[in-house]
Amino acid sequence: MLHIGIVCYPTYGGSGVVATELGKALARRGYRVHFITYALPWRLDAFHDNIFFHEVELPNYPLFEFQLYSLALAGKLVDVARYERLDILHVHYAIPHAISGYLAQRMLWEHHGMMLPVITTLHGTDITLVGLEPSFYPVVRFSLEHSDAVTAVSSFLAEKTRHQFLIQRPIEVIPNFVDTRTFVPHPNPELRRQFAPQGEYILLHVSNFRPVKRSPDTVRILAEVRSAVPAKLILIGDGPERSEAERLARQLGVDEHVRCLGKQPVTPELLSIADIFLLPSQSESFGLAALEAMSCGVPVVATTAGGIPEVVRHGETGFLAEIGDIDRMARYCLELLSNPKKHQLFRERARQRALEFDTELIVPLYERLYQRVLEQERISL
Repeated sequence: MLHIGIVCYPTYGGSGVVATELGKALARRGYRVHFITYALPWRLDAFHDNIFFHEVELPNYPLFEFQLYSLALAGKLVDVARYERLDILHVHYAIPHAISGYLAQRMLWEHHGMMLPVITTLHGTDITLVGLEPSFYPVVRFSLEHSDAVTAVSSFLAEKTRHQFLIQRPIEVIPNFVDTRTFVPHPNPELRRQFAPQGEYILLHVSNFRPVKRSPDTVRILAEVRSAVPAKLILIGDGPERSEAERLARQLGVDEHVRCLGKQPVTPELLSIADIFLLPSQSESFGLAALEAMSCGVPVVATTAGGIPEVVRHGETGFLAEIGDIDRMARYCLELLSNPKKHQLFRERARQRALEFDTELIVPLYERLYQRVLEQERISL
């Protein structure tokens, strides 16, 4: 039985969700999984056999004006690896987790003679935005070059990483996944009536409301859709752009048709009441939220940003438009909403497409990667 350490951001975002769901899936397969981070991961909301949580305590000392999380994490990784006998460390998001993993790896080897392979999984903005900051660039490049294996959640992200960081080493593409037995179409007429009491159509958007998500665009889309058909917009999540979305709804006169739910567990019941899922992102390495919606039989109207076209098939499971093309996205929504037969066909195709990313198909790819990396380590010794 392997002992696997997983490092991730525990917040409301795709990388943390994927890492947590991966850990849960591995635990169900008999592995002992140790999450090491500064707070309990968002989706680790119940007891799971074989899962353990180790909190990274942040130093509070007047001399340090800024939190030294990366160093505190490295120290915690050394302790957990030694006393829990970790076989492998899987870090999600390059900054700062990959470099913290490297520091822990070197300390374990030089001071304790312990080999701990480090796998780094790239999720998107750690490469496309943050990683390109001049002060971070050499650190990210160094940590990728010294990881025992690097994976990316889409071909787009893998190629972007190779090009921007001049990486020659292999980057294995292992896409995000969804538990299609949990995320299933779950009609709930009563819940739907709570949001659309007059039988209006429902548009849905889930994100962390960072600027790259362009969440206010969903309000603009709603305003255009409502010029032709009655519709409501549900916004799930929170972040810096939420207030702008709410302000824009008031400005456009559609605020009574927009419901901001804040941070909520994204349940199949909530997703299933939607007629269309909106993802107008400026940057998106994969689009996990869209995949979960598709698994619930909800077509997606999104942008062509990043890895979205690797998930959403234009004209089959949804529609794709250029970033910021509000008019086209609104027209795509109306094309589906005004044609019940086409809308139903897209629902069925969305569900079928999601089945190609089922947990049981993707998690074994990580298992094989772990075994391959461990075998390479044994050979090198």
